[in-house]
Amino acid sequence: MITLPEPPRLTTPSTRVRLSYLVGEQADMIHRGSDTEWLAAASQDFDGFVADRVGVRERWGVPSEVFWYVSGDYYLGTLVVRHQLIEGEVGGHIGYHVVYPWQRRGHATAMLREGLGKLPELGIDRALLTVATDNLASQTVIERNGGVEDGVNQDGEVRFWIDISK
Repeated sequence: MITLPEPPRLTTPSTRVRLSYLVGEQADMIHRGSDTEWLAAASQDFDGFVADRVGVRERWGVPSEVFWYVSGDYYLGTLVVRHQLIEGEVGGHIGYHVVYPWQRRGHATAMLREGLGKLPELGIDRALLTVATDNLASQTVIERNGGVEDGVNQDGEVRFWIDISK
């Protein structure tokens, strides 16, 4: 087991974690049986890849910000904060994932907690998160952060609301 050099935290995407990012995302994609082709372009121009992820950008039709969850030179996952909801409330305010090698160690719970802390400065006091009905691990992460289930959205995902005004 690798010992992390410091407690993980959300940061702006950085070229400092190039190797760890590429290896972690590749392992995660292979584990999921997903396409890894997008990593070829990222590995050829990682500086440009990172630059496209820094700052507030329009993604999914709404202003969004990408953060990476890192410890020293170790990349553990990504969290996206949407500054407003997508039409139809698909996707919610926050999306996140921890790459396969670092899953099941409490990182998603901590990462989401830290991400929720960014919402009040955007004027968001109640966060919507959505998750696949079969993703019980993510549902548990959301519940550990105060998520209350609120049915299923038009895409068949479970909706959770988290009151962050408390």
